[in-house]
Amino acid sequence: MAGRIGFYSVTCLIAAFFAIPLLWLISAPFDASPTYAVEFPEVTLANFATILANPYALPSLLNSVILAIGTAAFVVIGAALAAYALSRVRIPGRDALLYLLLLLSSVVTGTAAMVPLFLLVSEIGAAIHPVLGIDSHFAVMLVMSSGLLPAAIFMLKDFVDGIPPSYEESARVFGASPFRVLKDIVVPLITPGLATITVWTVVNVWGNFLVPFILLRDADKQPAAVLMRTLYTEAGQPNLALLATFSLLYSLPVVLMYLFVSKRYGFRFHGGIKS
Repeated sequence: MAGRIGFYSVTCLIAAFFAIPLLWLISAPFDASPTYAVEFPEVTLANFATILANPYALPSLLNSVILAIGTAAFVVIGAALAAYALSRVRIPGRDALLYLLLLLSSVVTGTAAMVPLFLLVSEIGAAIHPVLGIDSHFAVMLVMSSGLLPAAIFMLKDFVDGIPPSYEESARVFGASPFRVLKDIVVPLITPGLATITVWTVVNVWGNFLVPFILLRDADKQPAAVLMRTLYTEAGQPNLALLATFSLLYSLPVVLMYLFVSKRYGFRFHGGIKS
């Protein structure tokens, strides 16, 4: 009996540890004078009017959406093609190459690589085209995609490995081209894996501060994660009313994506083939 009481007490403490910040995030934007405490708000919508009057607030959210969708497209398409090739083509040292890429992407963090990345993007933008240089959403998408692709390929390859080759062989017997086999046979069967990669990529890009902060110098092109720093005073003190309000708006797209994916797949991310 004492053990059960202790178990439920610890469970309640853990639940409160995660629930209290969420309650603060939900209540503080509607409070006229929020503090760090969770309390019943003095209800007002003035905080939303103030944050929406900020000329950079809504554009920064749009910039976050553009970066998240663009990077997710690069990662999903690139990972699907690479995972299919690595799963079906026998290449000497294939598994070692995959593990090496995954290891390097984990060891060489974004912080350690930012100086060479900044110099590389600057040089490419000056030498080839501005769309590949500093202050370009496209360049930021490429940089973030390169960091996420190794892990995405590693995760998606497991889904492709679960598809029996006989499915593809049957399609080829009836004259299907390699592209049609990939489009009509492989992609529908790894849809849960593609959904997993999409959600994982969007969450990583949505919360990424460092890469867009370094590579996007134009305030009009910076995403919401970078704009968040302007809601602090020069002394480092947060404007709690505006910070909580913008944080709530900033969280909504990710929460809506979670609800959509959860309803569609129930987070039962597994392959479509039963053994």
